[in-house]
Amino acid sequence: MGAIVELVTITALDFEGCYRAVSTRDSRFDGQFFTAVRTTGIYCRPSCPAITPKRVNVSFLPTAAAAQQAGYRACRRCLPDAAPGSPLWNVRADLAARAMRLIGDGVIERGGVPGLAATLGYSQRQLTRVLTTELGAGPLALARAHRAHTARLLIQTTEMPMSDIAFAAGFASIRQFNDTVREVFAVSPTTMRSELRRSPRADVVAPGTPGLLTLRLPYREPLDTGWLSWFLSAHAVPGMELWEDGVYTRSLRTPHGHATIRLSFQPGHVRAELALRDMRDLAPTVARVRHLLDLDADPIGIDSALGIGRAAGIGNLGYGAIRSVDSAGHIGNGSGESDHATPHSGTAAVASAGLGFTPGIRVPGCLEGSDLLLCTMIGQQISVRAAGTHIARLVEALGEQIDGPVPRLFPTAEAIAEHGAEVLTGPARRVAAIVSAARAIADGELVLHSGRTADDLRRDLLALDGVGPWTADYVTMRSLADPDIPLGTDLVVRQGAARAGIDLDNTTRWAPWRSYLSMHLWKTALEHRGALVREPALQEAKTP
Repeated sequence: MGAIVELVTITALDFEGCYRAVSTRDSRFDGQFFTAVRTTGIYCRPSCPAITPKRVNVSFLPTAAAAQQAGYRACRRCLPDAAPGSPLWNVRADLAARAMRLIGDGVIERGGVPGLAATLGYSQRQLTRVLTTELGAGPLALARAHRAHTARLLIQTTEMPMSDIAFAAGFASIRQFNDTVREVFAVSPTTMRSELRRSPRADVVAPGTPGLLTLRLPYREPLDTGWLSWFLSAHAVPGMELWEDGVYTRSLRTPHGHATIRLSFQPGHVRAELALRDMRDLAPTVARVRHLLDLDADPIGIDSALGIGRAAGIGNLGYGAIRSVDSAGHIGNGSGESDHATPHSGTAAVASAGLGFTPGIRVPGCLEGSDLLLCTMIGQQISVRAAGTHIARLVEALGEQIDGPVPRLFPTAEAIAEHGAEVLTGPARRVAAIVSAARAIADGELVLHSGRTADDLRRDLLALDGVGPWTADYVTMRSLADPDIPLGTDLVVRQGAARAGIDLDNTTRWAPWRSYLSMHLWKTALEHRGALVREPALQEAKTP
């Protein structure tokens, strides 16, 4: 192992708060920061069961890549790379956060650092400087950490030859693959695979059918599975989606082909069965599934800031280990309140305490931004069920046929631009707007990816014919996982607000979590209608 270098902590991590979280082995902070131990040369997740290191021997870092860059290797006991991702990449809208979202989607594997820089609109030098300053590692080191994680999953969940795994994980050579696995995990790939058979890991399932991966995707407790189950089942489109016996099945396009996913909620994790046409698509597919279900959110921090935690008996985090960032970029004090809190901050907590909101609600994301936009436009001013009928007709007519439990993919933007007018029904103006939006996507005039800022994306969406504030806000919220978009013009949200006694014309007190507030209000209205029945929470998974 190389020499350990001194580290500069760069995302406002509070040492005392972090150390308290490590001392109590609090799993809520897993993935939000990493503990680097100088005396052992190892970095861990906060909940690592090993003996708590002395405070003089530790540093706290925001990314695994920063620890690897400094010469630390991953703990083989707690596997820090298997923790949920940091919620900061969704809360923050700066260059570093947007770059992290794109790196997770595999942009560097497909286009290198030049492709990442071009997507973000910065020079390679400027991008590298910002990431190194903000995250402790440059884009190549950050991508390397993602490759190492993908390699570990493939080694432990498949019987693929090591040479195939090397290239599927994005490595340029088998030598680079072997060297990286040894440097990060301190064992050879062959040893790592044999160790799994002796001691199964928490985030993987024993290898099964060739070409089918089964993973356990962790999340932070609590998780309102009833809300996500309703959302996925109510919006499932026949032909490309299926909700059956608590399992969500969906086909999707991937960078190198397509995949079929099967998801089910389990205590402490989401069971994900992935059928990939090309194994190089593992990392971006997992990233998109986590985005769809908002699995990297910090629900206790959000609930506490909205006052829900206190009402539900969850309590405040109180550690201050990760400082929250509000919509203006202000750093919070770890208690769920901003250091620049408004005079209404306390009022928000009091107001929400008696509303009966369910802890752990998530803001559903999407698997593909273009699909989300076009489906949302099709569903304008009609019921969810009617929208599903129209979308299913489009999928049947123009979607590519594939093998599997759901037989088709959502049509490409090119196909809808060329033939959508022949298939879509309804007002001629709306059909023309949908076809025009598809053409803008197909021609590259409208770019939908997770590296965009909310303001820029919303502006471009509003420039489209047939897209008003509601559609622009809804698509921006879901495609970028933006936590602070109030859906104040949504009819159902307004009905929920009326029942909860919340004034949607004055929502600044709820920032930066107004997207989550909107989901609570949406759910409140649906429960009042009897369209959604509360489900008992899953029991917390026992540590294996």
